[in-house]
Amino acid sequence: MSRTTASLAILVLLSGAAGTASAQAQAQAQGRPQAAATPRQPASAEVRAAYERSDALSRSVFWTDQADIDPRDPVAGVKAAAALRDLGRYDQAAETAQGVLVIQPNNVDAMLEVGRAHIARGQAFYGVAALEQARNARPNDWQAWSLLGTAYEQVRRPADARAAWAQALALSPDNPAVLTNMAISAMTQGDSVAAEPLLRRAAAQPGASLKVRLNLAMVLGLSGKIDEAEQILRRDLPPEAADANLQWLRDRAKDGSVDQARTWRSLQGN
Repeated sequence: MSRTTASLAILVLLSGAAGTASAQAQAQAQGRPQAAATPRQPASAEVRAAYERSDALSRSVFWTDQADIDPRDPVAGVKAAAALRDLGRYDQAAETAQGVLVIQPNNVDAMLEVGRAHIARGQAFYGVAALEQARNARPNDWQAWSLLGTAYEQVRRPADARAAWAQALALSPDNPAVLTNMAISAMTQGDSVAAEPLLRRAAAQPGASLKVRLNLAMVLGLSGKIDEAEQILRRDLPPEAADANLQWLRDRAKDGSVDQARTWRSLQGN
């Protein structure tokens, strides 16, 4: 085959390929049916339950993906926001929870999560409206009252905070979460005398969490009751974490100072 003949053959092949591509483009433009990708489906109830038992990072990835699959999912957006909050990504958590309310304005769980996220980021003012809306929608829900009390406290409305917590306890007597919120409020004002009995009551409840017990250990340690604080820490934390927190408490007891860089997360095993 001569060079000229070979060149002509290549041109014919290219022309044929271009014609095929042009035909495909015309078919798409004319709306002829094309093979569509199978849409992703939400995970089963069993898979969702399994992820709820996993760590915060895994939960955040999973629930964010579920929310992407179905933005109107009544659960996924709230769960994603909660997981992000557990990771300390408070701004993103608040934004995610607020996004749920854009689609579902009456989603009370999303309202509560908006409040939690703004409280956690130290900007409770921006969560008060959502929490008040949640309280109005569920007046018999202790969580709404308890969170609202914490938000009021953060925005320096102590009388409103006390009233909200009193209502939360009326709905759920001796609730450890409510008692802990009240104790933290007292402690941040330097009133460990008021905080200690509240945390003792909270820790004595069957549903008391590790966080409650560690908060009690902090109050006891800062009050000079290091031995009792140590008993709690040794039961609930690995040796290295217990040692570090005990050293911090001993340092505070020596000079009577409060380290502003450390907060109520100091004794949460972090």
